[in-house]
Amino acid sequence: MKTGRLSPRTPKLPLLDLHTFVPRALPACILGLAVIAVPVMVLRPDGLPRMRAVEGELASVQAENRGLKRDVADLKVQVKHLRDDPAAVEHIARDQLGMVRKSEIVFQFPKQ
Repeated sequence: MKTGRLSPRTPKLPLLDLHTFVPRALPACILGLAVIAVPVMVLRPDGLPRMRAVEGELASVQAENRGLKRDVADLKVQVKHLRDDPAAVEHIARDQLGMVRKSEIVFQFPKQ
């Protein structure tokens, strides 16, 4: 038998191994960052409140667009009517422009 000093066996403590630490810690760090960053970005003045304001503005602009499209459709019908119907042109000339035919006599009465 050998006589000598016995060295005490100390268990090896796992040192920080980057090959195992990074894959475990990276998802946790990303999740922690997201938990903090998302509410901050949403609650900023240009976040969720701005989005709601823009959605309201979008709805009003879309309603205005629908009204303008109806107006354009009505005007197209009027233009077609004026192109195809001479009586409609005469009606506009008499009522809006105050025109008369050469063969007509105009009587003007004073207003009382």
